[in-house]
Amino acid sequence: MGVSRRGPYQPHLLPGVPLVRAVGPIVGAELEEHDNPDEIDHVLIRMDPGEEIVVAVNTLSKRNRLAGFDSRVRVGMVRGTWDVLPEPGADICGRMDYADIESQTNVFYEHMGREELEILLMESCFRACLLEVWGAPYHQRRQGIHQIHSRRASCAAAEDITGRDGALKFYFEEARATLMLLFKFCGQP
Repeated sequence: MGVSRRGPYQPHLLPGVPLVRAVGPIVGAELEEHDNPDEIDHVLIRMDPGEEIVVAVNTLSKRNRLAGFDSRVRVGMVRGTWDVLPEPGADICGRMDYADIESQTNVFYEHMGREELEILLMESCFRACLLEVWGAPYHQRRQGIHQIHSRRASCAAAEDITGRDGALKFYFEEARATLMLLFKFCGQP
């Protein structure tokens, strides 16, 4: 992954940047709130790679559900260990592709419903000492990263983007363990 900018995460200064990588401690995590439970489809993780940002992680695919397909997320878990924690900060990424990871390790994807995925994410946030995230920058009410999933075509989305996948990697003090989470929707290879 090439780095062309390092420092505090500033997506509003990065027009047209398709992919970023950020590393920092987790400040907090919460379930998305909405009056209509059918509209809830994210866990919002606040992290600090130099300034606080929000990482929006899909817990289901509303697009697939509305098109009559399976709305669950398929989650791949890659476990490892760390010797040295990565430095906090943010950079522009040249590439992140699940195919590269899958070619180096056996990744088994498990279907998870919204509530099951919410529990996995919240527990990981609670235990982690650091988070590394890949995704697309956005700026609405707050700066953040979204598109934390495969960008390949799915049952309900024809656009097929390679090399721009989003992922999470949690770093834990306990046993110096890591947990990388890869997310796919119905129909994604």
